[in-house]
Amino acid sequence: MKLTFFQRHAYSIGCAIASAVWPFMPSRRRLSVDNILKAGVASDEKEARRIAKKAWRHIAGHIAEALFVPGVVNAENWREHLVVEGASEKAVKLLLDTPGRPILLVSAHHGVWEAATNLLSFARPMIAIARVLNNKFAANWMKKHHFRGPVTIIDKNHGFTTAAIKSWLSDNAAMTILMDQHASNGLKLRFFGRDAKTFPTAARMAIKYSVPIVVGSFVRIAPYRYRLVGSDPVEFGPDDDIAAATQLLNDRLEAAIRAYPEQYLWAHRRWR
Repeated sequence: MKLTFFQRHAYSIGCAIASAVWPFMPSRRRLSVDNILKAGVASDEKEARRIAKKAWRHIAGHIAEALFVPGVVNAENWREHLVVEGASEKAVKLLLDTPGRPILLVSAHHGVWEAATNLLSFARPMIAIARVLNNKFAANWMKKHHFRGPVTIIDKNHGFTTAAIKSWLSDNAAMTILMDQHASNGLKLRFFGRDAKTFPTAARMAIKYSVPIVVGSFVRIAPYRYRLVGSDPVEFGPDDDIAAATQLLNDRLEAAIRAYPEQYLWAHRRWR
């Protein structure tokens, strides 16, 4: 497929815009650098600043590229855009080649979460927990242009309704949850060696409905080429402890982020 100018350069354009804005975001710069140092991802200020700026550029580049994913990826070529070599074979099989079973996909603001949800919708029905835009014009534009692809979006402010759970289980969908968001009423667990309030939702649902969890991310390795980073699927039994199960998910996410720290959103207030 021959790409248009904007399809080909979307990521670079997003990165350039982020670079231009970066000098005018002192609080976000400081927050990013402090988070990186406290997480032990970098040992000195200079390296932390480098990672922080590259991560900032990546987030903008990814969102810009994600806008064009629906025009580049389709039902015939979607597997060409995913790289699974080196990933857990069990996770790949469950996520891409086992459409007859509902699963949970636990990830973070890492890699290409928007683009990945779109791509995976060709393998199985996808349900994503996300913030629904308050601006109706922006929300309608996203819906019209299929920014997130054929994905069912559940407003995270409304929680899991009975209808959403029923649809997830009956459609054998993948329920995608970003677990690195601050949870004021969550469990006090460890993330990068620091206390972090964490939603136990994923572990609770996995135990209640006996569904497996794939933990990890898709990271960008080239234009519209994304690599799965993750280990074997996790399954919990009815007697497993919710806190211990959630901590295991945190640990798995941390490992994926440490492998590609320059693609993580360090600029958000995960630790409060």
